[in-house]
Amino acid sequence: MPVTGDQQLLKQLNRMALVRQVSAQPGLSRAALAEVLGLTKSTVSLLVRELVDEGWLTESDLLVTGEVGRRATPLHLDPDRLALLGVELGVDEARVVATSLLGAVLDTRVVGYDDPADPASCIRLATGALVKLARRLGKSGTRTQARRVLGVGFGLHGAVDEALGLLRHAPHLGWRDVDVAGIVQAQLAGSSLDGVPLYMQNEANVAALGEFEFADQAATDPLIYLSIGYGVGAGIIVNDRLLTGRAGYAGEVGHAILQASGPLCSCGRRGCADALIGLGSLLGRERPSHPALERLFARAAGGDAATCAAVDAAGRQLGILLNNLWAGFDPMAIVIGGPALQLGDAFIEPARHVLAAYAHAAMLAPPALRTSHFGPQAVAVGAAALARWRVTRPLDAPRPDRAPGRAAVRAADLALRH
Repeated sequence: MPVTGDQQLLKQLNRMALVRQVSAQPGLSRAALAEVLGLTKSTVSLLVRELVDEGWLTESDLLVTGEVGRRATPLHLDPDRLALLGVELGVDEARVVATSLLGAVLDTRVVGYDDPADPASCIRLATGALVKLARRLGKSGTRTQARRVLGVGFGLHGAVDEALGLLRHAPHLGWRDVDVAGIVQAQLAGSSLDGVPLYMQNEANVAALGEFEFADQAATDPLIYLSIGYGVGAGIIVNDRLLTGRAGYAGEVGHAILQASGPLCSCGRRGCADALIGLGSLLGRERPSHPALERLFARAAGGDAATCAAVDAAGRQLGILLNNLWAGFDPMAIVIGGPALQLGDAFIEPARHVLAAYAHAAMLAPPALRTSHFGPQAVAVGAAALARWRVTRPLDAPRPDRAPGRAAVRAADLALRH
């Protein structure tokens, strides 16, 4: 019985294992890769030759080892011939980026929505910008060469069924059960991106992958990315895997209870992190919008007493949430990102002090706490990282037959809202 499919899968697994190893340890030689991965030198040489030809890997100057025989040639990920595309479908606008294989941002587009209440219109606008950006990547210039796009990722502000490409619920947009993948694929038909692998996940999850795949501390595992915008969410990576949960709702820490009798949250509970930390709570009666956030940041920067007191209180509640995440997951690092970073030290320092006090009381060293490397581009860059993460892990791709049934999704949705 033919086993061609199995052989091809095994070859692809080995190819991507080589790519991941070179990413983790740049400069390894073919012989070192063979030893680390347990493959024969001839197999590694063959696969490396293919990966170099395709633009995945590049060779640098020969290493002088002092040993007799052929000198070792260091291998690195090639930053010049391949590209990844990432899209953040935000609450107020869409951000589209192109990155190199190493996460360097090559180009950026920001697109405002005509009607935020119309998800199909917003998705089509973002996808149109995506196609234009890909067209630019495909052209060579005097200082640049044409790049091949490996994959496209989307970061969505809500609960996502990754296997189906479905945005289940985006509370701050008012979108529910939106077939994002279907709309995107329809618009990409006939374009240069037709058939390019497409992936999507929750915005905090992709931002976590951006820090994990592209940042200097790429070996940080477990890692938690805490996204603080209108609400609060977390992306959690443990043992090289993204923790998404049974129905895709893992990381919804915005609905972790911090005060049993605290302020009412939009989900119907009291004392949720969203209601105590999220920027939506700091806006008061103002409708969440980009101008409203700018006014909030201006009041905080200007020293408005009431705003500063509210920011300090939110920062202290953030410290409690950080302690709970530390106790629950024991991460090597917690990364804070999202628009709330614009509040600066007035927001972050109270959180650091609260976390340090809990650590001192427990006589333990707290996890490393830092802010996102990618600032306002964290979700879009993370969406590009999602594409690299999925492409280089062929066995981990989500499949529709593994998606939870409607009853499970409905139960999870009700749990979030009630």
